[in-house]
Amino acid sequence: MKIILCAVVFALAALAQTKLEVEGAHEKGLTKGSDLYHEYCATCHGKDGKGSGPAAAALKTTPADLTQLAAKNGGKFPVGTLRLTLGGGSTPAHGSTEMPVWGPIFRAMAPNTSIAKLRADNLLRYLESIQQK
Repeated sequence: MKIILCAVVFALAALAQTKLEVEGAHEKGLTKGSDLYHEYCATCHGKDGKGSGPAAAALKTTPADLTQLAAKNGGKFPVGTLRLTLGGGSTPAHGSTEMPVWGPIFRAMAPNTSIAKLRADNLLRYLESIQQK
């Protein structure tokens, strides 16, 4: 029971941190892919992208190893699929309802939709840059 309670508290803390990070990013005007990754993704996916972030243990579904996306897609980085996933297209939010869909959050951060697209594009470029074989 204590383990479940700890997991719930940790997950709630991570969600609260995400809200603060969204507000902070609006103030900071983050647009660099690596900065966006470290603000929004590293909590679950880890600084190295391998799925071992500090919040990972509290999740029902293990976060994906983001360094293996191309390897799992025949060596080609799945930019189209990821763009849909990031933006909340027809696929479930990042394979799990535990992970937020960042497209609407990026759009809410600034009234200029081209800035939201720039954030998503830069985040995808960063993810592509960390691919391993």
